[in-house]
Amino acid sequence: MMIAGVYSFNGGKEALESGYSSELDAVKQIITVVDSLEHKTKTSYEKTMLGKQLYSPVSLNKSFKQGFEERDWHNYRVRCEYPTQYYTADYQPSPLSAGAFRDMDFVKNRVGVEVQFGKYAFMVYNVCAKMTIFNKLGVIDVGIEIVPVKDFAAEMSSGVSYFEQFVWDLEQRGVCNIDIPVLILGVAI
Repeated sequence: MMIAGVYSFNGGKEALESGYSSELDAVKQIITVVDSLEHKTKTSYEKTMLGKQLYSPVSLNKSFKQGFEERDWHNYRVRCEYPTQYYTADYQPSPLSAGAFRDMDFVKNRVGVEVQFGKYAFMVYNVCAKMTIFNKLGVIDVGIEIVPVKDFAAEMSSGVSYFEQFVWDLEQRGVCNIDIPVLILGVAI
């Protein structure tokens, strides 16, 4: 794969280049090692693409996971203890799931990485909520979001979001005082 797009959100590129250059170099190497052609394994059942061979996000994610783990990056998970004091007196909740958690795909030396080949809402959540939460928890200082560019997303199931759309939305939203520096990398075949 190749890096086809680079967007620095809230100074993400600058923060990574100045304070985390070895981690940034490792992420770039991992991206280039992933052979996208090995992951064109999903047969579409969608009406608009019936029978077409598509890139499998599940397979791509496994390849990224292997690359990150080989370079000593690890998943970071925190347990969620949901508040119950906000329920009304008339409501009797069922027991909340004991296994609820939030996780960051990969963390190393206070750099958090999310690989997202899914729906648009997950990209926004990763950068505008999850990375902020993990920063507040003292886990990361800066983030990297890896997403497909539009041409690559078009070769996946419908509904997969892409770099260009994400960048447009972030630019329209602007930066908030709780946002952390994040580098958005658009990847292509």
